[in-house]
Amino acid sequence: MPIFENPAGTSAASLANAPANTADHLVAAGAFTEEERNAVYRAIETRRDVRDQFRPDPLPDDLVRRLLEAAHSAPSVGFMQPWNFVLIRQGETRERVWQAFHQANEEACRMFEGDRRAQYQRLKLEGIRKAPLSICITCDTKRGGPVVLGRTHNPDTDVYSTVCAVQNLWLAARAEGVGVGWVSIFHEDAIKAILGIPEHVKIVAWLCVGYVDELYDMPELAVKGWRDRLPLDKLVFEEGWQDCEDM
Repeated sequence: MPIFENPAGTSAASLANAPANTADHLVAAGAFTEEERNAVYRAIETRRDVRDQFRPDPLPDDLVRRLLEAAHSAPSVGFMQPWNFVLIRQGETRERVWQAFHQANEEACRMFEGDRRAQYQRLKLEGIRKAPLSICITCDTKRGGPVVLGRTHNPDTDVYSTVCAVQNLWLAARAEGVGVGWVSIFHEDAIKAILGIPEHVKIVAWLCVGYVDELYDMPELAVKGWRDRLPLDKLVFEEGWQDCEDM
């Protein structure tokens, strides 16, 4: 399996400069208290993808910094840390991105038929315009050089690592009472052109971020009849693959 952390770094220089006694950096790994565990699981279980319910008031800079620190604490293959965070607050830029999203969303709508298309059209996807902050999280595929520890046989692990950063930010936001919506319906080249992102850098997530007063008590797509949560027991296999085509 891939190695997702290398605290000593990946370059020859950093390996040469590694402390002789790494045991000095080991600390106790006890379980959290019950209250702390409950808080972690509550953040996981009540995290929601917010599409429309954002308040317009801006987020304090220190709060945004905490969210970014949480994201930057994510594990990464070979300690590559391939992410960047492009913060977009200007309404003009967000409107240009919304126009790109709108074009792609119209294309997506035409991929569904009948009642499913009508159901899709009823979903409100207004986070780009409503949320006071957007964060474009990217993956630099060249970071760490041509050979990255743990990435030698699966180059996609840089993207997997960046998704870990997305999830960290999302859970931290939930703990802060901040809503997050992940927008994925756009042509990547269109967003790259707006933000000036280099060709070798991948856009992994466009996150709409802002305060919310309410969250659904279950995933919004389940509430609105798009799809139910699958039973966990049908997704867990012992010792090998089993049939799950009816999912």
